[in-house]
Amino acid sequence: MKKLTIYICCVIGIGMASSCKKFLDEKPISVSTDLTFWKNESDADKAVAAGYALLRKTLNKADGLAFYAYGDLPTDEFASANEYRFDNVLRMEWAISVASAETWDRMMQMRRYDTFYSAIDQTNRCIKFIPTIADDKFSSPTAKNNLLGEAYFLRAFNYFYMTRIWGDIPLVKETGAITEAVDLPRSKAADVIAQCLSDLNNAINLLNWDYANSGNRAVRANKGAAYALLAHLYAWQGDYQNCNTTIDKIIDQNFYQYVNRDNYLSIYKGKSTEGIFEIAQSDENEGSAGGISNYTLKSPYLSTRTDNSIFPLNQNTLNTLFSNSDDKRFKTAFALTNSTDPLCIKYSNITYVNGQNVITPVAHNNIIIFRLADIKLLKAEALAALGQFDQSRTVLNEVRSISGLGVWVGTNANLFEGIIDERGRELFLEGHRFYDLVRLGKKTGIMKFGAEKMTKADFDAGKYYWPLDPALMNINKKLTQTPFWSSKL
Repeated sequence: MKKLTIYICCVIGIGMASSCKKFLDEKPISVSTDLTFWKNESDADKAVAAGYALLRKTLNKADGLAFYAYGDLPTDEFASANEYRFDNVLRMEWAISVASAETWDRMMQMRRYDTFYSAIDQTNRCIKFIPTIADDKFSSPTAKNNLLGEAYFLRAFNYFYMTRIWGDIPLVKETGAITEAVDLPRSKAADVIAQCLSDLNNAINLLNWDYANSGNRAVRANKGAAYALLAHLYAWQGDYQNCNTTIDKIIDQNFYQYVNRDNYLSIYKGKSTEGIFEIAQSDENEGSAGGISNYTLKSPYLSTRTDNSIFPLNQNTLNTLFSNSDDKRFKTAFALTNSTDPLCIKYSNITYVNGQNVITPVAHNNIIIFRLADIKLLKAEALAALGQFDQSRTVLNEVRSISGLGVWVGTNANLFEGIIDERGRELFLEGHRFYDLVRLGKKTGIMKFGAEKMTKADFDAGKYYWPLDPALMNINKKLTQTPFWSSKL
């Protein structure tokens, strides 16, 4: 059997500060084979940790911005992006020509899925080999089940994330050297979603709610994380009945609690009572020297940047979303709001490292994927889509109440849009806005991207799906270009 690398965070982290004794920071194992590696619980745990590490690498590609560049940058949150290639991402100019050798180019990195498939290969290995380890090599049957459940969750997460970006994508369920998914055609998005559903059902059956190690709260998958991903998958499909039923599984468990909105910023340091699933990078011995903090902050929140923020916020959007000055989220998570360059300070947990006469800021903020308020508002969205307007308003007003706002005032016809607006307030700069606006467009036909970025005709033609980079198509001759972009790239 071929020798295959077990990927570990300390050899693939992008811009991460050095760290030790963390589940994402095992020592690299570069010469192990499948015949000799999979011996006990420790090996299985390291292999699953490698899956999280590769997911973190993926969401931090493009100089630490991929998660936000996919989910926030092309939306109405920003006025501009004063940085190479990110300005094109913001304007949805995704067909920019890039030389195939320029693998460092941010546009190429955004259009490539290499790291996703590296992560998927790692999860495929775990799904294949963890069951072959003898039960008596684990501390308990629960420990073995949880590790296998995490692997199923991670595979589903990677595939769901990719299908929201590209639509149809190659579907690989076996282990192998599939960094570029070579010689595989794009599978229909519906088939990818079906695989995600299967994996999530397996994950839900295997995972516990509680964590064996409390320090792993939110940064490793539990049953709640699997249900949250499943709910988002159903919403993306427009299957709001199953979305609503799935969310009730989370709410009924009462495992998560809202963070007091006067202490709103504690959410982004990670592992809060509200966190359901996050990417770990907030501890003192973790962090990023680049990423979203570098692009959205300035002095006094980022002392090394004395001029304007690189990604200035869209003041019209801020004024529209946060028209009520009593909103605790606005008062807590935004600063310099009376200036011409207001800031979102969700990612302002910064420390400074001195070295060789250079001061380097290091941001310690988890990537928040799912949290309680997100799931509650997704339930309100589902209920509105199902025509259960009174119940929808009750959930919507629950989130508004803890933020210092009164009940939502509007017609039933406008309720779905009103909930998307509330998600815009609650989840500003958390990687949700683009997908929320796509669901809004699909459900109501309302476009909030900006006509200069995407018209209704563009939307109907599928412009919200990214093109594949031509370099991938040179490697894999069975690939075809994303339909909207086929004549443009």
